Amino acid sequence: MKLYIYIFRHGETYYNRSRKFTGRLNSRLTPKGIKQSNVIAEKLREKTFQVAFKTSLSRSSDSLKIVLRYHPECEKVIVDDRMIERSYGDLEGKFHKTIIKEFGKRQFDIWHRSYDVPPPGGESIKMVEKRVLSFTKDLVALMKKERVNVVISAHGNSMRPFRRYFENLTIKQMMKLENPYDKYFDYAVES
Repeated sequence: MKLYIYIFRHGETYYNRSRKFTGRLNSRLTPKGIKQSNVIAEKLREKTFQVAFKTSLSRSSDSLKIVLRYHPECEKVIVDDRMIERSYGDLEGKFHKTIIKEFGKRQFDIWHRSYDVPPPGGESIKMVEKRVLSFTKDLVALMKKERVNVVISAHGNSMRPFRRYFENLTIKQMMKLENPYDKYFDYAVES
């Protein structure tokens, strides 16, 4: 028997739109972000899942709430911050252009897209991957034990290692991933 995971990125936030480092800061969905979440909800409308996962950040919760309108069969919502967005540390709340102006494009790119170099006071993707893999192992075990399908309202950077795991990607391939706001990814797990 196959069980399914449906994972999607929350809709666009005001910080995303303004090109600010969001990280662990709360930033509300823009009207466009709400529309994107509605697109995901429509795409997932015919799927069934019994358990939903979100993080403690409002953008994850708000996007999931829109999706769950069509899913009365989903009776359990679990908050798990092992898949919370990457911490950008001292860069959080700052505009990308400000960091580029202050530190240069090369340093910005290293902090923004390097696998193993964290921004000052923040996390590298390698650090994010460690906690996401812990979440993934527990997720698969729960699915097999309870024989449930799940939906996950995730974040752009926490989706990277998740997709690397299920799609057997290299680090280089994972780091090139862009996770759109209006598309979900599904993965089968053998029970």
